[in-house]
Amino acid sequence: MTDIRILRLERAGRKPDLPKFATEGAAAADLAAFLEEPITIQPGQRFGVPTGIALELPRGWCAFVMARSGLSLKSGIGLANGVGLIDSDYRGEVRVSLQNNSDVPFTVEDGMRVAQLLFLPVPAVQLVEAEQLSETERGSGGFGSTGLQKL
Repeated sequence: MTDIRILRLERAGRKPDLPKFATEGAAAADLAAFLEEPITIQPGQRFGVPTGIALELPRGWCAFVMARSGLSLKSGIGLANGVGLIDSDYRGEVRVSLQNNSDVPFTVEDGMRVAQLLFLPVPAVQLVEAEQLSETERGSGGFGSTGLQKL
């Protein structure tokens, strides 16, 4: 098991809860908003929600900020950037870039679970320039190149 160091940032004399894994089989820990007052995100608007935590990821690790599927499906709230990436050398506060994709205002309250934090190892790679690449069946076929097939 790998230890991830988490700093709880103090604001207005209080500290946030640590991220929590909701169940024993959860792949990601829930991230909660750390707010002094509720924030309302209007339809189409984005807001960087503070979490009150900072991470010290070991070298060779990263963290992904992922959307909560229930929040997206039920309220139309997703991540403005699709997914957030936290590098091992970042030490600032983790913020969640929420976007309101619905047609009604959405209010974020202090302590509300707004995203998930997934930790993954990152293999060391070396980028090597090549004169050509090996052939595959797909080749350079991009978006939609495999058609609309049923599984």
